[in-house]
Amino acid sequence: RGLGGVSKGFGAQKTRKGAEGTERGGEGPQRRRRRAFDGVASSMYTRHVPETGPAAVPFHSESRLMTTDPQAKAVVLLSGGLDSTTTLAIARSLGYQVYALSFRYGQRHEIEIQAARRVAERLGAAGHAIMEIDLRLFGGSALTSDIPVPKGRPLERVGEDIPITYVPARNTIFLSFALAWAEVLGANNIFIGVNALDYSGYPDCRPEYIEAFQRMANLATKAGVEGRSSIRIHTPLLHLSKAQIIQKGLELGVDYGLTTSCYDPSPEGEACGQCDACLLRLKGFAEAGVRDPVAYQRA
Repeated sequence: RGLGGVSKGFGAQKTRKGAEGTERGGEGPQRRRRRAFDGVASSMYTRHVPETGPAAVPFHSESRLMTTDPQAKAVVLLSGGLDSTTTLAIARSLGYQVYALSFRYGQRHEIEIQAARRVAERLGAAGHAIMEIDLRLFGGSALTSDIPVPKGRPLERVGEDIPITYVPARNTIFLSFALAWAEVLGANNIFIGVNALDYSGYPDCRPEYIEAFQRMANLATKAGVEGRSSIRIHTPLLHLSKAQIIQKGLELGVDYGLTTSCYDPSPEGEACGQCDACLLRLKGFAEAGVRDPVAYQRA
């Protein structure tokens, strides 16, 4: 069967479910990126609907995203991590039938697939597809090759540059599969848990990237070209700190003990506590005043 029935097609496993010319004096790269982000984010709220479809939707207000159609479907990218789990919970709370999409792409932290299964089942996903693609063939990342995962970086340095844990074009690949499944399902909504505040500096987590992909999506689909519907990419976590994301998830009843964020977990699944993902997660829980329920080798 096709993916509309959550199948094994295309390798899916059936389960239950403009850079500035000169630097400003004394301004570091993180500050420059935040300033650029603020400008793009602000314009996203005021921009008129383009001919190729609506602007990408940040989490400006819940009422703006709420659906009144009980049959409305949404595809949610689900890694099994903190951000994507919260995004799935938000999509459900807004009234969507959620179809979770996960990827076994040759990542060293494949334990996240087990976490994604737990989350999809616990949060009541209408379907859960796990796509098989092997990005180890390309390598180029500490997550898909034998390159060591950076450990113990100072938190103030996280996000200053694009780290070696960046997987080339990963979100573009993932969103392309999500777009294909959405078209089969008749879903006009795709949710992705990208964040541009407490994040590792990946270029495919920025608001301008999401907006550009959405415009492309409405040029590349049959429904978009025929004018029958427009795909909207929702980024509910875009403007939230990690602590705010955790607080939002807890409000929605998320059990973060089901999730995993570590890039280099032990064979038993314990988080290393030292990679960028662990450091950002621990920072978020500390700022939220909540204990992280997952097990760590050291923290």
